[in-house]
Amino acid sequence: MKVAKKYQAYLLFPLALFYWGVIYWRNLFYQFGFFVSHKLPCKVISIGNITTGGTGKTPTVIYLCRYLQEKGCRVAVLSRGYGRSTKGTIIASNGDGAQGTWQETGDEPNLMARKLKDVPIVVDEDRFRGGSILIEKFNPDIILMDDAFQHRAIERDLDLVLVNGGDEAIDHKLLPYGFLREPWLNIKRADAVIITKTNLRRPRPFLIRKIRETSLTVLHSKSKIAVSKMYQERNDKDLELMDKDVFLLSGIGDTKSFHRAIEQLGCKMLGHKSFPDHFTYTQTVLNEVEGRASRSHADYIITTEKDWVKLEGLKISFPMVVVDLIITIQQENQLDALLGSVIK
Repeated sequence: MKVAKKYQAYLLFPLALFYWGVIYWRNLFYQFGFFVSHKLPCKVISIGNITTGGTGKTPTVIYLCRYLQEKGCRVAVLSRGYGRSTKGTIIASNGDGAQGTWQETGDEPNLMARKLKDVPIVVDEDRFRGGSILIEKFNPDIILMDDAFQHRAIERDLDLVLVNGGDEAIDHKLLPYGFLREPWLNIKRADAVIITKTNLRRPRPFLIRKIRETSLTVLHSKSKIAVSKMYQERNDKDLELMDKDVFLLSGIGDTKSFHRAIEQLGCKMLGHKSFPDHFTYTQTVLNEVEGRASRSHADYIITTEKDWVKLEGLKISFPMVVVDLIITIQQENQLDALLGSVIK
Protein backbone atom coordinates (compact mmCIF):
# COMPACT_ATOMS: atom_id res chain seq x y z
CA MET A 1 0.00 0.00 0.00
CA LYS A 2 1.22 3.49 -0.83
CA VAL A 3 0.46 6.80 0.83
CA ALA A 4 -2.04 8.77 -1.24
CA LYS A 5 -0.57 11.48 -3.45
CA LYS A 6 -1.84 15.04 -2.99
CA TYR A 7 -4.38 15.02 -5.82
CA GLN A 8 -5.62 11.59 -4.74
CA ALA A 9 -5.94 12.77 -1.15
CA TYR A 10 -8.14 15.71 -2.19
CA LEU A 11 -10.43 13.41 -4.16
CA LEU A 12 -10.63 10.98 -1.25
CA PHE A 13 -11.25 13.64 1.40
CA PRO A 14 -15.07 13.14 1.59
CA LEU A 15 -14.56 9.38 1.97
CA ALA A 16 -11.87 9.98 4.57
CA LEU A 17 -14.20 12.23 6.60
CA PHE A 18 -16.84 9.51 6.57
CA TYR A 19 -14.29 6.85 7.59
CA TRP A 20 -12.90 8.96 10.42
CA GLY A 21 -16.43 9.72 11.61
CA VAL A 22 -17.34 6.03 11.73
CA ILE A 23 -14.19 5.22 13.72
CA TYR A 24 -14.80 8.10 16.15
CA TRP A 25 -18.43 7.28 16.86
CA ARG A 26 -17.83 3.54 17.02
CA ASN A 27 -15.16 3.94 19.71
CA LEU A 28 -17.33 6.46 21.54
CA PHE A 29 -20.25 4.03 21.61
CA TYR A 30 -17.99 1.35 23.12
CA GLN A 31 -16.66 3.86 25.65
CA PHE A 32 -20.14 4.80 26.88
CA GLY A 33 -21.62 1.31 26.74
CA PHE A 34 -23.93 1.62 23.72
CA PHE A 35 -21.83 -1.13 22.10
CA VAL A 36 -20.97 -4.00 24.43
CA SER A 37 -17.80 -6.09 24.60
CA HIS A 38 -18.64 -9.69 25.51
CA LYS A 39 -16.65 -11.78 27.98
CA LEU A 40 -15.50 -15.26 27.00
CA PRO A 41 -15.02 -17.85 29.81
CA CYS A 42 -11.27 -18.03 29.25
CA LYS A 43 -8.34 -15.63 29.04
CA VAL A 44 -7.99 -13.62 25.82
CA ILE A 45 -4.90 -11.94 24.36
CA SER A 46 -5.34 -9.59 21.42
CA ILE A 47 -2.48 -9.08 18.95
CA GLY A 48 -3.18 -6.19 16.61
CA ASN A 49 -1.89 -3.01 15.10
CA ILE A 50 -2.94 0.58 14.58
CA THR A 51 -1.61 0.76 11.03
CA THR A 52 -2.44 -1.28 7.94
CA GLY A 53 -0.40 -4.46 7.52
CA GLY A 54 3.30 -5.20 7.59
CA THR A 55 3.93 -5.17 11.34
CA GLY A 56 4.51 -8.91 11.73
CA LYS A 57 1.30 -9.99 13.46
CA THR A 58 1.33 -13.56 12.15
CA PRO A 59 4.92 -14.35 13.26
CA THR A 60 4.14 -12.73 16.62
CA VAL A 61 1.04 -14.88 17.12
CA ILE A 62 3.13 -17.96 16.29
CA TYR A 63 5.87 -16.86 18.71
CA LEU A 64 3.41 -16.20 21.56
CA CYS A 65 1.58 -19.50 21.01
CA ARG A 66 4.83 -21.42 21.38
CA TYR A 67 5.94 -19.26 24.30
CA LEU A 68 2.69 -19.90 26.18
CA GLN A 69 2.79 -23.61 25.40
CA GLU A 70 6.22 -23.76 27.01
CA LYS A 71 4.55 -22.31 30.13
CA GLY A 72 2.09 -25.21 30.11
CA CYS A 73 -0.90 -23.33 28.67
CA ARG A 74 -3.49 -24.76 26.29
CA VAL A 75 -3.76 -22.14 23.57
CA ALA A 76 -6.02 -21.53 20.57
CA VAL A 77 -6.10 -18.89 17.83
CA LEU A 78 -9.09 -16.88 16.63
CA SER A 79 -8.89 -14.95 13.35
CA ARG A 80 -11.26 -13.20 11.01
CA GLY A 81 -9.72 -15.01 8.04
CA TYR A 82 -9.07 -11.99 5.84
CA GLY A 83 -9.41 -12.63 2.09
CA ARG A 84 -11.14 -16.02 2.36
CA SER A 85 -13.87 -17.08 -0.03
CA THR A 86 -16.14 -18.38 2.75
CA LYS A 87 -18.37 -16.86 5.42
CA GLY A 88 -19.22 -17.95 8.93
CA THR A 89 -17.26 -20.24 11.20
CA ILE A 90 -14.50 -22.35 9.67
CA ILE A 91 -12.14 -24.57 11.66
CA ALA A 92 -8.69 -24.08 10.14
CA SER A 93 -7.16 -26.63 12.53
CA ASN A 94 -8.46 -29.08 15.12
CA GLY A 95 -5.03 -29.04 16.71
CA ASP A 96 -3.67 -31.74 14.45
CA GLY A 97 -2.54 -29.72 11.43
CA ALA A 98 -4.19 -27.62 8.76
CA GLN A 99 -7.54 -28.61 7.34
CA GLY A 100 -9.26 -26.97 4.41
CA THR A 101 -7.62 -24.75 1.82
CA TRP A 102 -6.20 -21.27 2.14
CA GLN A 103 -9.15 -20.05 0.06
CA GLU A 104 -11.53 -21.37 2.73
CA THR A 105 -9.64 -20.07 5.77
CA GLY A 106 -7.49 -17.18 4.49
CA ASP A 107 -3.77 -17.31 3.78
CA GLU A 108 -2.54 -16.35 7.26
CA PRO A 109 -4.76 -18.77 9.25
CA ASN A 110 -3.76 -21.55 6.84
CA LEU A 111 -0.10 -20.71 7.38
CA MET A 112 -0.52 -20.66 11.16
CA ALA A 113 -2.32 -24.01 11.05
CA ARG A 114 0.64 -25.53 9.19
CA LYS A 115 3.21 -24.13 11.61
CA LEU A 116 1.23 -24.59 14.85
CA LYS A 117 0.12 -28.15 14.20
CA ASP A 118 -1.07 -28.77 17.76
CA VAL A 119 -3.02 -25.49 18.15
CA PRO A 120 -6.76 -25.25 17.35
CA ILE A 121 -7.49 -22.35 14.98
CA VAL A 122 -10.91 -20.95 14.08
CA VAL A 123 -11.78 -18.20 11.61
CA ASP A 124 -14.99 -16.21 11.92
CA GLU A 125 -15.97 -12.64 11.05
CA ASP A 126 -18.10 -12.76 14.23
CA ARG A 127 -15.32 -12.97 16.81
CA PHE A 128 -17.59 -13.79 19.74
CA ARG A 129 -19.25 -16.65 17.87
CA GLY A 130 -15.87 -18.00 16.77
CA GLY A 131 -14.49 -17.70 20.30
CA SER A 132 -17.49 -19.50 21.75
CA ILE A 133 -16.97 -22.39 19.32
CA LEU A 134 -13.28 -22.59 20.24
CA ILE A 135 -14.23 -22.92 23.91
CA GLU A 136 -17.00 -25.44 23.26
CA LYS A 137 -14.84 -27.72 21.11
CA PHE A 138 -11.32 -27.28 22.52
CA ASN A 139 -11.55 -25.70 26.02
CA PRO A 140 -8.35 -23.61 25.77
CA ASP A 141 -6.83 -21.76 28.69
CA ILE A 142 -6.01 -18.79 26.44
CA ILE A 143 -7.31 -17.58 23.08
CA LEU A 144 -5.00 -15.42 21.01
CA MET A 145 -7.02 -13.10 18.77
CA ASP A 146 -5.22 -12.23 15.56
CA ASP A 147 -5.57 -8.64 14.25
CA ALA A 148 -8.14 -7.67 16.87
CA PHE A 149 -7.19 -4.21 18.16
CA GLN A 150 -10.04 -2.58 16.20
CA HIS A 151 -12.44 -5.49 16.85
CA ARG A 152 -13.82 -4.74 20.29
CA ALA A 153 -16.74 -7.16 20.48
CA ILE A 154 -14.72 -9.42 22.82
CA GLU A 155 -13.15 -8.32 26.09
CA ARG A 156 -9.46 -9.03 26.30
CA ASP A 157 -7.22 -9.63 29.29
CA LEU A 158 -4.13 -8.37 27.47
CA ASP A 159 -4.09 -6.01 24.49
CA LEU A 160 -0.83 -5.95 22.51
CA VAL A 161 -0.30 -3.50 19.65
CA LEU A 162 2.51 -3.96 17.15
CA VAL A 163 4.24 -0.99 15.53
CA ASN A 164 6.70 -1.39 12.67
CA GLY A 165 10.06 -0.01 13.73
CA GLY A 166 10.65 1.21 10.18
CA ASP A 167 7.61 3.49 10.07
CA GLU A 168 8.19 6.99 8.68
CA ALA A 169 6.44 10.10 9.99
CA ILE A 170 4.29 10.31 6.85
CA ASP A 171 3.01 6.79 7.55
CA HIS A 172 1.41 7.96 10.79
CA LYS A 173 -1.42 9.89 9.22
CA LEU A 174 -4.94 8.57 9.00
CA LEU A 175 -6.07 6.69 5.94
CA PRO A 176 -5.96 7.51 3.04
CA TYR A 177 -3.16 10.02 3.72
CA GLY A 178 -1.08 7.55 5.68
CA PHE A 179 -1.43 4.07 7.15
CA LEU A 180 -3.21 4.73 10.48
CA ARG A 181 -6.43 2.74 10.84
CA GLU A 182 -7.54 5.03 13.67
CA PRO A 183 -6.10 8.08 15.50
CA TRP A 184 -2.77 7.42 17.22
CA LEU A 185 -4.19 8.49 20.62
CA ASN A 186 -6.36 5.37 20.58
CA ILE A 187 -3.27 3.24 21.11
CA LYS A 188 -3.72 4.02 24.81
CA ARG A 189 -6.42 1.33 24.87
CA ALA A 190 -3.56 -1.18 24.66
CA ASP A 191 -1.60 -2.63 27.56
CA ALA A 192 1.72 -2.73 25.73
CA VAL A 193 3.41 -1.82 22.45
CA ILE A 194 5.78 -4.15 20.62
CA ILE A 195 8.11 -2.32 18.23
CA THR A 196 8.88 -4.89 15.55
CA LYS A 197 11.81 -5.51 13.18
CA THR A 198 14.11 -3.27 15.21
CA ASN A 199 17.21 -5.04 13.88
CA LEU A 200 16.22 -4.41 10.26
CA ARG A 201 15.38 -0.73 10.44
CA ARG A 202 16.32 1.50 13.36
CA PRO A 203 13.15 3.07 14.86
CA ARG A 204 12.86 6.75 13.92
CA PRO A 205 13.13 9.39 16.69
CA PHE A 206 9.55 10.56 16.03
CA LEU A 207 8.30 7.02 16.66
CA ILE A 208 10.27 6.58 19.89
CA ARG A 209 8.95 9.92 21.12
CA LYS A 210 5.33 9.13 20.27
CA ILE A 211 5.48 5.75 21.98
CA ARG A 212 7.13 7.16 25.11
CA GLU A 213 4.33 9.72 25.38
CA THR A 214 1.78 6.88 25.70
CA SER A 215 3.39 5.65 28.96
CA LEU A 216 2.67 2.07 27.84
CA THR A 217 4.97 -0.88 28.43
CA VAL A 218 7.28 -1.14 25.41
CA LEU A 219 8.87 -4.32 24.08
CA HIS A 220 11.11 -4.80 21.06
CA SER A 221 11.21 -7.72 18.66
CA LYS A 222 13.87 -8.74 16.17
CA SER A 223 13.23 -10.46 12.84
CA LYS A 224 15.34 -12.83 10.82
CA ILE A 225 14.81 -14.97 7.77
CA ALA A 226 15.66 -18.66 7.48
CA VAL A 227 14.95 -21.31 4.88
CA SER A 228 11.49 -22.64 5.68
CA LYS A 229 10.71 -26.19 6.74
CA MET A 230 8.15 -26.10 3.94
CA TYR A 231 11.09 -25.91 1.53
CA GLN A 232 13.18 -28.44 3.42
CA GLU A 233 10.33 -30.98 3.34
CA ARG A 234 10.49 -30.92 -0.48
CA ASN A 235 14.29 -30.90 -0.77
CA ASP A 236 16.71 -33.34 0.82
CA LYS A 237 19.87 -31.24 0.68
CA ASP A 238 20.70 -28.25 2.87
CA LEU A 239 20.66 -24.90 1.09
CA GLU A 240 23.23 -22.13 1.41
CA LEU A 241 22.02 -18.74 0.12
CA MET A 242 25.17 -16.75 0.87
CA ASP A 243 26.41 -14.98 -2.31
CA LYS A 244 23.56 -16.37 -4.41
CA ASP A 245 21.83 -14.24 -7.05
CA VAL A 246 18.14 -14.13 -6.19
CA PHE A 247 14.88 -12.71 -7.50
CA LEU A 248 12.19 -11.93 -4.91
CA LEU A 249 8.47 -12.64 -5.23
CA SER A 250 6.04 -11.50 -2.54
CA GLY A 251 2.60 -10.19 -1.72
CA ILE A 252 3.16 -8.87 1.81
CA GLY A 253 2.67 -5.62 3.71
CA ASP A 254 6.30 -4.57 4.25
CA THR A 255 8.63 -5.11 1.31
CA LYS A 256 11.39 -2.85 2.68
CA SER A 257 11.99 -5.08 5.69
CA PHE A 258 11.89 -8.14 3.42
CA HIS A 259 14.69 -6.58 1.36
CA ARG A 260 16.77 -5.88 4.46
CA ALA A 261 16.34 -9.40 5.79
CA ILE A 262 17.36 -10.93 2.45
CA GLU A 263 20.43 -8.68 2.34
CA GLN A 264 21.40 -9.92 5.81
CA LEU A 265 21.49 -13.46 4.38
CA GLY A 266 24.26 -12.29 2.06
CA CYS A 267 22.22 -12.64 -1.13
CA LYS A 268 22.54 -10.43 -4.18
CA MET A 269 19.03 -9.21 -5.05
CA LEU A 270 18.57 -8.94 -8.84
CA GLY A 271 14.93 -7.89 -8.76
CA HIS A 272 11.66 -8.06 -6.89
CA LYS A 273 8.13 -8.54 -8.17
CA SER A 274 5.94 -7.20 -5.40
CA PHE A 275 2.17 -7.59 -5.24
CA PRO A 276 -0.42 -6.20 -2.78
CA ASP A 277 -0.80 -7.94 0.57
CA HIS A 278 -2.83 -11.19 0.36
CA PHE A 279 -2.42 -11.31 -3.42
CA THR A 280 -3.87 -14.37 -5.21
CA TYR A 281 -1.41 -15.83 -7.71
CA THR A 282 -2.29 -17.32 -11.09
CA GLN A 283 -0.25 -19.52 -13.40
CA THR A 284 0.10 -16.61 -15.84
CA VAL A 285 1.52 -14.34 -13.14
CA LEU A 286 3.94 -17.02 -11.96
CA ASN A 287 5.11 -17.71 -15.52
CA GLU A 288 5.85 -14.00 -16.01
CA VAL A 289 7.85 -13.85 -12.77
CA GLU A 290 9.80 -16.98 -13.65
CA GLY A 291 10.61 -15.42 -17.02
CA ARG A 292 11.98 -12.29 -15.36
CA ALA A 293 14.04 -14.36 -12.93
CA SER A 294 15.46 -16.42 -15.79
CA ARG A 295 16.37 -13.35 -17.86
CA SER A 296 18.14 -11.82 -14.85
CA HIS A 297 20.18 -15.05 -14.47
CA ALA A 298 19.04 -15.56 -10.88
CA ASP A 299 19.96 -18.75 -9.06
CA TYR A 300 16.66 -18.83 -7.19
CA ILE A 301 13.33 -17.12 -6.76
CA ILE A 302 12.82 -16.42 -3.06
CA THR A 303 9.30 -16.13 -1.67
CA THR A 304 7.71 -16.10 1.79
CA GLU A 305 5.74 -18.86 3.50
CA LYS A 306 2.63 -16.70 3.31
CA ASP A 307 3.02 -16.51 -0.47
CA TRP A 308 3.95 -20.17 -0.75
CA VAL A 309 0.61 -21.42 0.56
CA LYS A 310 -0.95 -19.78 -2.53
CA LEU A 311 1.80 -20.78 -4.97
CA GLU A 312 2.31 -24.47 -4.21
CA GLY A 313 -0.70 -25.57 -6.26
CA LEU A 314 0.73 -24.01 -9.43
CA LYS A 315 3.27 -25.50 -11.83
CA ILE A 316 6.68 -24.23 -10.72
CA SER A 317 9.41 -24.43 -13.35
CA PHE A 318 12.15 -22.27 -11.80
CA PRO A 319 14.12 -23.09 -8.62
CA MET A 320 12.11 -21.51 -5.80
CA VAL A 321 13.15 -21.15 -2.16
CA VAL A 322 10.62 -20.51 0.61
CA VAL A 323 11.77 -18.48 3.61
CA ASP A 324 10.36 -18.19 7.11
CA LEU A 325 10.15 -14.89 9.00
CA ILE A 326 11.14 -15.64 12.60
CA ILE A 327 10.69 -13.11 15.41
CA THR A 328 12.00 -13.03 18.95
CA ILE A 329 10.92 -10.65 21.69
CA GLN A 330 13.99 -9.33 23.46
CA GLN A 331 12.74 -8.39 26.93
CA GLU A 332 11.53 -11.77 28.17
CA ASN A 333 11.29 -10.59 31.78
CA GLN A 334 8.87 -7.83 30.77
CA LEU A 335 6.97 -10.25 28.57
CA ASP A 336 6.66 -12.69 31.49
CA ALA A 337 5.34 -9.87 33.67
CA LEU A 338 2.70 -8.98 31.07
CA LEU A 339 1.67 -12.58 30.54
CA GLY A 340 1.70 -13.34 34.26
CA SER A 341 -1.72 -11.78 34.81
CA VAL A 342 -3.12 -13.96 32.02
CA ILE A 343 -1.43 -17.24 32.92
CA LYS A 344 -2.18 -17.32 36.64
